[in-house]
Amino acid sequence: MSAMKKVMAGVDIGGTNTAFGLVDSEGNVYEKNSILTKNYPDVNEFVAALSGAIKELAGTGTGYELAGIGIGAPNARYYRGTIELAPNLPWKGVVPLAEMIGRQTGVPVTITNDANAAAVGEMVFGAAREMKNFIVLTLGTGLGSGIVIDCGLVYGHTAFAGELGHTTIVHGGRECGCGKKGCLETYASASGIVRTVLYLLSEMNADSPLRNMAPSAITSKIIAEAAAGGDPVAVKAMSHTVEALGMGIINAIVFSSPEAVFLFGGLAKAGDMLFNPVREYVDENIMPVFRGTVSILPSGISEDNAATLGAAALAWNDFER
Repeated sequence: MSAMKKVMAGVDIGGTNTAFGLVDSEGNVYEKNSILTKNYPDVNEFVAALSGAIKELAGTGTGYELAGIGIGAPNARYYRGTIELAPNLPWKGVVPLAEMIGRQTGVPVTITNDANAAAVGEMVFGAAREMKNFIVLTLGTGLGSGIVIDCGLVYGHTAFAGELGHTTIVHGGRECGCGKKGCLETYASASGIVRTVLYLLSEMNADSPLRNMAPSAITSKIIAEAAAGGDPVAVKAMSHTVEALGMGIINAIVFSSPEAVFLFGGLAKAGDMLFNPVREYVDENIMPVFRGTVSILPSGISEDNAATLGAAALAWNDFER
């Protein structure tokens, strides 16, 4: 009889969808599935559905031995195993999710926010395997960040440390979903560049195919393509975004001195059009002692499995190493 394959379940909880999969210690993803988060306004029903689905993937006769579960989720508090005051999830207040799922599955459960999970994924399975100090920035609807210093993820006193997306780069600037104004993520994220384009369309007279689109149809991908084609509005929007992101990266470098900053998510798909000018901006504007010491790189993990791998890496890191 062949030996059971030891796996961790990696779970990525989003406002709409919760994706999960079984991952071995080498980063191979064996089974994947998902459930709709929004279908479970009662967290107890969500826990029962998710736990049941994971046990089905790694149940008796499957050939897998489930050793633990890692979860990446918005507003997750690592030390307490809780999700706290998450604005985009259906459950309000403080939810002791790790304990609830552990009770249903009988295995250890660890939880952190999605950007921290991405950083652990990069460290365990991605391009940061040989690095002791690095930062991952996830440039999606918001701007998430995971910071690793001396091989350890930075959690701070509250376990909410490292929210670079909510550092202020424009005093009194754009309103952010967090309640503050001028946060980095309102300028340097997939949704931030859309806000920049909508502003520039009202301020510039230049011809642009973006004028013929409904605002809700404009995406960071469409903007990057328009900029590549020389659209003056999109080109200027990309320039503003590069400056904001570059400023955020410079601020992060001077306090943590990373070996690399990894850019991941929707906006990072712009490729060289984003990476090259950001590298130039950082090199030109950073204090001389840091110049040339930091690489700005794409993630080493494919987007298809990134969230699942990151959450599973968290479990492997916590329970095995």
